[in-house]
Amino acid sequence: MAAPCAPVVPWGRAQIDGYLPHRGAMRLLSEVRAYDRDTIECVADSHHDPAHPLRAHGRLGAACAIEYAAQAMAIHGALCADRERPPAGSLLAVREARFWVARLDDIAEDLLITCHCLARDSRVASYRFVVATTAGPVAAGRATVQFTAHEGRAP
Repeated sequence: MAAPCAPVVPWGRAQIDGYLPHRGAMRLLSEVRAYDRDTIECVADSHHDPAHPLRAHGRLGAACAIEYAAQAMAIHGALCADRERPPAGSLLAVREARFWVARLDDIAEDLLITCHCLARDSRVASYRFVVATTAGPVAAGRATVQFTAHEGRAP
């Protein structure tokens, strides 16, 4: 079994803002608990917000867990970038997605997001992700992130 990733002094919303293009209510993560070269562990409590920007018809569907994982992957990619200005990225594909709940907004606990990088190069990264509570998994799957160039340059 792999060693757990290294804990950090928990990063709150202010530090996370520097690593995500999302602002305001669309920044879904509340804390980065730990990370290393391969893994990141984050926490979110925004699924409790009745004004959550991804709610539809008063509900926050379980598929929104993918966005929570994507934001954790974005932070991880920026933290592990080998350059001063990390590339922007976009979610290219999600595979093997599984959901154990129908919605997120009725979960009382915080969400625990863990993403493990399976492979990466300068243009793409592949992750396995799990969104869970202390009671068990909420959603899991694999995702591929494609990096995009800044200012017309190749990543």
